[in-house]
Amino acid sequence: MQSHLFGRMPDGTSVHAYTLRDSTGVSATILQYGARLAALEVPVAAGVRNVTLGHDRLEPYLADAAHLGAIAGRYANRIAGGRFSLDGREHRLSVNNGGNTLHGGVDGFAARIWQAEPDGPDLLLSLVSPDGDQGFPGRLEVRVRYRLNGGALSIDYEATTDAPTVLNLTNHAYFNLAGAGTVMDHAIAIAADRMLPVDAALIPTGAVVPVAGTPFDLREEVRIGARIGVDDAQLRLGGGFDHCFVLADAPRTTPRPAARVSAEGIVMEVLTTEPAVQFYSGNFLGGEPFAWRTGLCLETQHFPDSPNQPAFPSTVLRPGVLFWSRTVYRFVAT
Repeated sequence: MQSHLFGRMPDGTSVHAYTLRDSTGVSATILQYGARLAALEVPVAAGVRNVTLGHDRLEPYLADAAHLGAIAGRYANRIAGGRFSLDGREHRLSVNNGGNTLHGGVDGFAARIWQAEPDGPDLLLSLVSPDGDQGFPGRLEVRVRYRLNGGALSIDYEATTDAPTVLNLTNHAYFNLAGAGTVMDHAIAIAADRMLPVDAALIPTGAVVPVAGTPFDLREEVRIGARIGVDDAQLRLGGGFDHCFVLADAPRTTPRPAARVSAEGIVMEVLTTEPAVQFYSGNFLGGEPFAWRTGLCLETQHFPDSPNQPAFPSTVLRPGVLFWSRTVYRFVAT
């Protein structure tokens, strides 16, 4: 593992970058700022290719609204109206998405300086979120472990709380396996037989519907560009794909296949213990250096807005309980 000073915050706080490498030639660079995956290089016939969107200096990240490569929390995805009730008490959150809370609110985990500590070949990052942070109850201690081995990057998430709270953690990396251009020629498959339709604010309606017979049936590999332009009400609402797919089996203690993406000689397999994956086709990207749909996200997570949707799997974390999940991104050159 190598580390170097990546930049300094406006108050002078140092931000370091850590680069992990494995025997296959894959390397991953992670920042203290937002615990972000800033680069992920995969060997190809011509050398190596960076397959994630990221910056080579700190300043653009400070103005980033796309959560490039960040750990999103306390609650990844959306909470309707920026509020929820837990154990009979209403909690009002900071809002940053049309009156809703997105990825933890105005000052979510993506904008925090995480403590970083090499642990053998792994990188362990930790963060303390105080009681009342962005309106969320309880003092939350979070740990994220990045491990690179055998061409696979795994991310382990752990958290504990001293009071009942809600939690949904994910990594918000944008992938482009071609290294340039849009992701419209990427082929994708998602192991989901159901999905969550959304309203105009991209909040789940509460329904869980089959994908069969819809553009969201991605159980067999399909080119993204062949589906994204289909005349479909849900695709119009999302401006493309920006939907939560319910994985075909229940949450597990060992990761199982969730998605597969291929393009330009690289295959990426996504495995997770989480019950769902949000497929986002970069519909809100725009401008320099990352234009519209030049990256896709596969955010493994629990369901959006679960604190307000009693029929959804619970995201409540209580004292004395350890939250843990694992997601693996495995790369194979073809």
